[in-house]
Amino acid sequence: MGMTLAEKILADHCGQTEVHAGQFINARVDIVMASELSGIVAIEEFEKIKNARVWDPKKVVFVMDHFTPAKDIKSAEIVKRCREFARVHGITFFEVGRAGIQHILLPEKGMVSPGDIIAGADSHTCTHGFLSAFGTGIGSTDAAAAMALGEIWLKVPESMKFIYHGKPPKWVGGKDLILETVRKIGVDGARYQAMEFVGDALDHLGLSDRFSMANMAIEAGAKTGLFEADEKTRAFCKKAGAREGKYHRSDPDAVFSEVHEFDVEKFEPFVAMPFLPENVKPVSEISGLEIDQVVIGMCTNGNIEDLRAAAEIFKGHKTHPRVRTVIIPGSQKVYLDALHEGLIDIFIEADCSVSTPTCGPCLGGHMGVLASGERCVSTSNRNFKGRMGHATSELYLTNPYVAAASAIMGHLASPSEVIKQ
Repeated sequence: MGMTLAEKILADHCGQTEVHAGQFINARVDIVMASELSGIVAIEEFEKIKNARVWDPKKVVFVMDHFTPAKDIKSAEIVKRCREFARVHGITFFEVGRAGIQHILLPEKGMVSPGDIIAGADSHTCTHGFLSAFGTGIGSTDAAAAMALGEIWLKVPESMKFIYHGKPPKWVGGKDLILETVRKIGVDGARYQAMEFVGDALDHLGLSDRFSMANMAIEAGAKTGLFEADEKTRAFCKKAGAREGKYHRSDPDAVFSEVHEFDVEKFEPFVAMPFLPENVKPVSEISGLEIDQVVIGMCTNGNIEDLRAAAEIFKGHKTHPRVRTVIIPGSQKVYLDALHEGLIDIFIEADCSVSTPTCGPCLGGHMGVLASGERCVSTSNRNFKGRMGHATSELYLTNPYVAAASAIMGHLASPSEVIKQ
């Protein structure tokens, strides 16, 4: 019996020639990652282990990104504790001025290669599947054990295949593909499975589109979301200075629990309505709904390609007087690239606020928390009740084109309302 892409990566990391769904294994990890929120708990658990030592300081990474720059004294104390732990154990530590959001930062720094296993104490670690790495979220206690042992214990997941056909229309990107996918199968439709994304439609999309899709695999309950590595992957990794890695692909006779196919030529930009990522409608059906805030960037759509998309819409326009717009580049490098390309000028001239890289408003932390009854259009990945602020606020998930158009129009809007084709 053949193996899926996920099974091949896992087999390669547990010293076996093959593994199959349902099997329990101990898998060697290439990176253990935590933020300040998960890291502080991992530290507490790690220090309960008698005579514990970090198994490989070069492969343990702390990224301060959720409440940083520190929003209050408690946040500052948590970051201080993480900083001190990192210094004592010599682990890699990224913080304000040298950091970014972990899922964008690590690939950018050349720390992720095809075929790797990335164990992160953050549910969106599945993002690294855009480079064909088995990224998966783990708990803080598991992160503590992984820091000490260099491995994680897990059940080999079943795999689901998602095939996308055709050329995406104008204004449609990876965010729309994954929103429609989550709509079709539901927020638990891929529970503890590996989502494998394939199809000729992906040839028309870039790595930032793959990034958004892998990032939101967890919104369907998936263990990970994976793309086969190709020449686009190789070019990205080479530029980032990453190792060559291993270019696995599913065998022709690999077993998938389900196969879903999509004709993307029929797609238009989609919007996830409150209060679930599966509550998806075409933007044309809900255009006109008045909004109070727009947030563009963070991890799901915080790459330079995403900021270019937003700038394409904003150029020559202003944010609606009723709306406040926050732009959050995913890393310092993304910020600098946007600055050099003149994108920051476009945003400022459009009356947008441009923030330092942070998860901030995505989890209702800071830099854009919502008041009661407010509506926000965001390029983030979750729109649960109270996710970005008050329990009566509403969050609408879109791609950067729609977010920018909505900011300009003052209501949920298609980009075609701003830029006539």
